Amino acid sequence: MTAAAATVPPSPLPEDRRVLLTRLVDGLDGNSLWWLSGFAAGLAQGHPPPSLALVQPAQPATQAAGRLTIVYGSQTGNARRSAEQLAAESEAAGLSVRLLRADAYPTRELAGERLLYVVISTQGEGDPPDDAIGFVEFLNGRRAPKLPELKYAVLGLGDSSYADFCGIGRKLDARLAELGAQRLQALGEADLDIDTVATPWRAKALADARETLGNAAVPAASNVTPLRHGQASAWSAQHPFNAELLSRQLVSGRDFKGPAFAVQAGIDKRVHHLELSLEGSGLQYEPGDALGIIHRNPPRLVDSILAATGLDGDATVEHDGHARPLAQWLAEHRELTRISRPLLATVAERGGNAELAALLEPAHAGELAAVFGDHQLVDVLQRWPADWDAAALVAALRPAAHRLYSIASSRKRVGEEVHLTVDELAYAAHGRDHLGAASGFLAALEEGAPVPVFVEPNERFRVPADASRDIIMVGPGTGVAPFRGFVQERAESGAAGRNWLFFGARHFNSEFLYQVEWQEALQKKELHRLDLAFSRDQAEKIYVQQRLREQGRELYDWLQNGAHFYVCGAIGMGKDVHAALLEIVASHNGGDAEAAAEYLSSLQREGRYARDVY
Repeated sequence: MTAAAATVPPSPLPEDRRVLLTRLVDGLDGNSLWWLSGFAAGLAQGHPPPSLALVQPAQPATQAAGRLTIVYGSQTGNARRSAEQLAAESEAAGLSVRLLRADAYPTRELAGERLLYVVISTQGEGDPPDDAIGFVEFLNGRRAPKLPELKYAVLGLGDSSYADFCGIGRKLDARLAELGAQRLQALGEADLDIDTVATPWRAKALADARETLGNAAVPAASNVTPLRHGQASAWSAQHPFNAELLSRQLVSGRDFKGPAFAVQAGIDKRVHHLELSLEGSGLQYEPGDALGIIHRNPPRLVDSILAATGLDGDATVEHDGHARPLAQWLAEHRELTRISRPLLATVAERGGNAELAALLEPAHAGELAAVFGDHQLVDVLQRWPADWDAAALVAALRPAAHRLYSIASSRKRVGEEVHLTVDELAYAAHGRDHLGAASGFLAALEEGAPVPVFVEPNERFRVPADASRDIIMVGPGTGVAPFRGFVQERAESGAAGRNWLFFGARHFNSEFLYQVEWQEALQKKELHRLDLAFSRDQAEKIYVQQRLREQGRELYDWLQNGAHFYVCGAIGMGKDVHAALLEIVASHNGGDAEAAAEYLSSLQREGRYARDVY
């Protein structure tokens, strides 16, 4: 099904001016585009708009004396939402606020700031989110100014199942203090149950802002507060839309013999293509966005937890103002597959287990990382027995977290539908077959079943605004999902730019996802190049980064001619691809590694090098 194209009024601009304007806005973020629209509106009225003052060298320092600046770095949207909530609360209190994504923050203004709040997530093992890489590098670099007049606070978001929990938040908090800034409150370190830490942190931050700004705060939302991202959706993680499952089919090898077999043989992945109806929801998305899924934990998993603890699933548990049967808490409201450091500490304390307590010490970080890597909750409960009651178990477990899946479709082609590519996570550990909670939930659904969903925008991962630009996409495995949407979007909109896809998997026969679609896209010239890497089909393991190196000359030429470069998939793969890019650029710029690194950084700042890694 193809959605009808929206009617666009003809441009009054001459063709040469239209092309120049398209190139000007290519890669700009939402805040910059809103500012530019206001600037143009002011010119149309015969004078520059008031917001033009933001680019005057003396004005920001004057405004900064009575202004709160909130900068966020977010990979999956959680830090952005927390920052937006803080901004809304501050504006409601009558404060002058500007809210900026880290890559949109003009670092030249940092020396003039008087009150700065940073909300930032940690990506992987202590890395910054992609939109904050430049901001972090600036603060850590030699150009960072001394900040004796700045007051600040940092809220870090992370996952305590990683060894470097909230690592970027801790580093930024320490660096700002090192530069002479005054810390208003201790670093907030929020785990996956974000609000437990974020809510009191925001309350203290708001009180500090009111006290710091005092009478100097003069609301001026028209020129210091960026407009929000359009009209907020009525659907969210707290209030999802029940989308009907229209279709589910396997797009990988079909002979699946269970997690243990899959691990031993290294084959037979089950990857599903799902099509969901959004009819009547009003939900909108762009290729590159993610779909949030609110899942139920599998009954088999709930039963295993009850068996390991000896608890009665029918027992009523009161917690956080709610009274529910224990089995319902475990099925719908608690995280059962991802363990955390606080959980292990509770298990060690309740069971009096010295071995587990020792694992939590810094000297055993490697051993603890291994536990996080292959233990689910049931493994922990069976390996380190403890005396549990139902209320204590519910209190020890983190609230259930939604899962995000890259959207694999374009509304221009599929209309009121959204498509997903879901790898049914399966592995064997400690004598048990483990399945992913969300992927298992989706893989077990029958057609017609309701799926609670919401859209998570990803503004940094979009097709170029200039449709004449070429794009290069690197998406091994299910990382190819957003690029299916990219190719559909570009085909339906008649984009003149070329599309080049690098896809990788273990086996050609069983894991070449969307093989027929890609072949048809090549025939129709919707896809112009396709390079493949199947790592286990020959003695030598071949990955996408090797294919990049093999095509280095042409890839570099595409980049030099304005192409956009995208990567989606595992964090480790993203790092390997980045290393390959550095080599390619250096090999064609005279061997200057430092210049190659700056070249890639400039592509990121321009929005021409975007990653969606997890």
